Amino acid sequence: MKHVLVAAGILAAMPSLAQSGTPLAGQLAPTTAKPVDGPAVKVSPTPGAARRAVSRKKPAPPSRAELRVRAANREATREPAAHGFVHAVQVYPFSEGVLYRLFAAPERVTDITLQPGEAVVSVAAGDTARWTVGDTTSGSGEAKRVHILVKPFAAGLSTNLVITTDRRAYRLQLESTASTAMAALSWTYPQDELIALRRQQAAAEAARPVASALAVEQLDFNYAITGDRPRWRPLRAFDDGRQTFIEFPAGIMVGEAPPLFVLGERGDIELVNYRMAGRFYIVDRLFSAAELRLGTKKQAIVRISRTGEDRSRRRREKAS
Repeated sequence: MKHVLVAAGILAAMPSLAQSGTPLAGQLAPTTAKPVDGPAVKVSPTPGAARRAVSRKKPAPPSRAELRVRAANREATREPAAHGFVHAVQVYPFSEGVLYRLFAAPERVTDITLQPGEAVVSVAAGDTARWTVGDTTSGSGEAKRVHILVKPFAAGLSTNLVITTDRRAYRLQLESTASTAMAALSWTYPQDELIALRRQQAAAEAARPVASALAVEQLDFNYAITGDRPRWRPLRAFDDGRQTFIEFPAGIMVGEAPPLFVLGERGDIELVNYRMAGRFYIVDRLFSAAELRLGTKKQAIVRISRTGEDRSRRRREKAS
C-alpha cells in the first residue's frame, strides 16, 4: 500500500516538472543548431536544362564567305527541266564545275548513266550511312557504259555525290522525297561534239587538194626551214614559179596559226598577204626568206629560206 501511494505521488508530481522545464532523467535537453561555415557549392544544371539554355540562344549570322559559297552553289546548280527529259531520263548538257540536282525516293533506284567508253576512277558520297551507292555496266566494247545506282533509306535526306572518271568529274546534289524519284540521269557533251566536228573539218580540209593543175615537174622544193621547233613548225615549203606553198602539221587546224612575215633585201620585215587552205599557207608571190612568228613574252620564230639555184629565174631564162 505504501508503494502504491509513493508511485501515485510521483505521477502527480510529473506535470509540474514538465511545466517547470526541468528535464527528466533520461530525457535529452533540446539544442539549437548552429550554422556551419564552408565554401559555396556550385550546382550544375541537368543535361536537359543545359540543352534548353543553349537552344534559346540565337544562332550566329552566316559570314560573308559563307554567303558567297551559298550564292555560288545556287548559281552553279542545274535543276531538272521539262525540255531536258527524253522519256523518263533527264539529260543534262555537261559543263565543268556545274552541280546537277537528282531527286530520289526510298525503295526506288535512280540510274546515273555515264558516257560510252568512260571508265570510273572513284565514287564518293557525303552520307554513306543513309544512302546506298552501287555501280554496274551495260553494253560491251566501245559501247560499254557505267551506271551508278543510288537509293536513299528515308525521305527528307540531302547529300552530295562526286564521280571521277578518266575523262571528267561529275558533281551531283542528291535530295530524297517520299515518293518522287528520277528514273535515270545522263548527259550530253557539247565540248566533245565540237572537238569531233573540228577534227572532221580538219580531215576534210587535209584531203582537199591544195591547188589544182599543179605540174609536179615544175615545183621547186629548194627551201630550208630553220629556227625554233614549236608544234606548228612547217613540214616543208615549195613554189610553182608563181605561188609559194607552206605545209604545216595537221594540228595547225585546231590551234593558233602563226602570222607570216617576208624579209626584204635590206632585212626589213613586212606582213604579206596569204590564205589558208587546209594545212597549207598559199602566198601569191615568191620570196627569198620569210619568218613565222608566234608568242608575246617568249616568241617562237621559224625561218623559211630559199636554197640552191633560183629555179624560177632559170625557167624564165629558158623561156626567153
